[in-house]
Amino acid sequence: MYVVIVGGGRIGRHVARDLLDKGHEVTVLERIASRCEQLVMETDLLVIEGDAGDVRYQEQAHVDRADVFVATTHEDDVNLVACQLAKIEFGVRRAISRVNTPKNVEIFDTLGIEPVSSTRLISELLENEFSVGELIHLTSLKGGRVQLVELRIPEGAQAPKARTVQSLDLPNEAILVAVFRDNETVIPHGATEIRPGDEVVALTTPDLEERLTRTLLGRRR
Repeated sequence: MYVVIVGGGRIGRHVARDLLDKGHEVTVLERIASRCEQLVMETDLLVIEGDAGDVRYQEQAHVDRADVFVATTHEDDVNLVACQLAKIEFGVRRAISRVNTPKNVEIFDTLGIEPVSSTRLISELLENEFSVGELIHLTSLKGGRVQLVELRIPEGAQAPKARTVQSLDLPNEAILVAVFRDNETVIPHGATEIRPGDEVVALTTPDLEERLTRTLLGRRR
């Protein structure tokens, strides 16, 4: 899978590294020179310095062959323009965007851009009755074909041992998005440990939810 990511900040950097670790091809578009230099020094990512809202830089990133276009900056207008350009000019089928202001979620959704709003996710989390070992549905994407889910790893006698993400037999169509641990939020990568008491957020398809649950809980069939 080829993914173009707009933004080399904390979120974009972690997403890019995670996808790269999983064997995907990733290009990062970042307009701040110092961030570009840091990414080049620390990773094997292809990094392009430039404005993602400019067609020239999207051409350099070969957005026309991207399977997914992801905008992760803290500016909703930048994310919106970049995603719209990718969809209209280059025919990208799937665009996902970080949405920082909750009231903008509907705008992105209406334009066919999949919005990810941490504020909305937290609100939906609070509305769910959350039980240890029970998979909770946070939100649906693409008409229910993709689910954002959360699972709390048991502690005590029921607890599985701590395991790294790379050691888990995760389905190919399941991606760990975040781990909430006490007051800490961890963006997981291959070496990240999944520990008892962790609350794990993942993207997966409905038919793989049971397998994902078994894997995270360390259970066999």
